[in-house]
Amino acid sequence: MKNPISTADTLSARILIVDDQNTNVQLLEELLTQTGYTNVTSTMNPLEVCGLHRKNRYDLILLDLQMPQMDGFQVMAALKTNDADSYLPVIVLTAQPGHKLQALEAGAKDFISKPFDLTEIKTRISNMLEVRLLYKKLENYNQLLEETVQERTAELRESEARFRSLTELASDWYWEQDENGSFTKVSGPVLDMLGIQVGTLLKGSSDHQTTGWNEEEQKDLQARIAARQPFIDFRFSRVNSDGSQQQFRVSGEPMFNGACRFLGYRGIGVECALGN
Repeated sequence: MKNPISTADTLSARILIVDDQNTNVQLLEELLTQTGYTNVTSTMNPLEVCGLHRKNRYDLILLDLQMPQMDGFQVMAALKTNDADSYLPVIVLTAQPGHKLQALEAGAKDFISKPFDLTEIKTRISNMLEVRLLYKKLENYNQLLEETVQERTAELRESEARFRSLTELASDWYWEQDENGSFTKVSGPVLDMLGIQVGTLLKGSSDHQTTGWNEEEQKDLQARIAARQPFIDFRFSRVNSDGSQQQFRVSGEPMFNGACRFLGYRGIGVECALGN
């Protein structure tokens, strides 16, 4: 699999060298520059580290442990309180073997022993930067994903609001039914218009007001619903008890959850003028 971190990404990473010995600083600067790193800075004052990191957001800090005024352990503790992310990008520089475990427990990600082994320095820095840059890519991706989800959610809510508004303008009613065919949501005068209580679409009851549906149309619509098929401008009609006739057009679509379980139907309908 292709490595998502390119050589150019690694060599342009921001690196800070922190050591109170000028010879160590010059040695590390020269080594990194010759290796191809293009964004290397340094300081011999540990009190400046937190401020510099807040300003420059370093990808790697090479930190000496033995320094006056403020040692490396104190610098790491201060970085933890000031660092905006949860990843402390520090490799400690130490000549004390007993300090290595303590430094790792304090939050350092790796260590380089003194006196310096140039091959070890290059390898550890390269490995550390690859991990750090991968971490940043993941962090940026998660942030982008969260922003995208928020945008899509806002778009969906706006779309639903427009849809409801349009259905109210373009139809006499909006309806939803559960998997058993019972109305769960109705917008508009559908119940009065159809002369029924909350119940199943086109399923008559003993109430004389719900009789008079065209049986062939009723069977056709029920077959489509049973087959979980969408329908557009399906026409059906009925004859009321007073002999008057009504015609309707209804459109609906099945609803499913994420596990593809059938949840019911939703749709819109209008009463048509006879002959249309």
